[in-house]
Amino acid sequence: MGNISINEASTEVVLLIKFEIFTPDDLLIHTLLIMAITLGISPTTDDLFGKSKWWGAPDLPKSWDYPCYQECPLNFICQIRCEDLAEVDKDNLLPHTGMLYFFASLGEFLEGFECDVDSCYSGEWAKEAYRVLYSPSCDDLETYEILWDDDDTPAHLPAEQIEFHHVEMPAGDYHKLLGQPYFSEVQEYYPNHISLLQIDEDDRWRLRFVDCGMLNFLITPEQLKAREWDKAFAHLYFF
Repeated sequence: MGNISINEASTEVVLLIKFEIFTPDDLLIHTLLIMAITLGISPTTDDLFGKSKWWGAPDLPKSWDYPCYQECPLNFICQIRCEDLAEVDKDNLLPHTGMLYFFASLGEFLEGFECDVDSCYSGEWAKEAYRVLYSPSCDDLETYEILWDDDDTPAHLPAEQIEFHHVEMPAGDYHKLLGQPYFSEVQEYYPNHISLLQIDEDDRWRLRFVDCGMLNFLITPEQLKAREWDKAFAHLYFF
């Protein structure tokens, strides 16, 4: 049997497991069909250096440069300390060591953080307008603080803590890792992709993707298995 489309019914997949027709790659796709990891994001006064966090300033390996788009620093979205995923990722779909980072040009959608770059709108974004980066180690990190030129205040929202939860609703409308994109239109455009990270609108951050939109970092199961983070791409959908 060949690869199974993300959109195929899970009941059919269960029968294929029962009769041992699956290949290992098919099992990977099946797992991605039925699970996701939701992100519970909340304010904290704790020091989040070297830990999982949303917003704030990234803690990057000292040898790295801060990623930019058209000479403007990308917005840091989050860093995932992969050891935090072990309890909710029993199938080892994601690494359980090192740090995973997400950046994107969100100035058009994040009130108060505009940057003079070409707008990123619906569809697949230009490669330079986002980054998915991975460091195999959480050692020897340094916080990269981006400041506004006029008053040297932080050019980012305060860092928030992240809690991870395993769910069996892979296409929900929330911030999450893995599973399917929430919008069926995106699933149809990219039938053999999963959402490495999904970002929903959030009034608390004044984050608005035009009209009820969502930003997904999409990747194929094969690319995820091979840890080909540079193959992931950002896709925005809104009404």
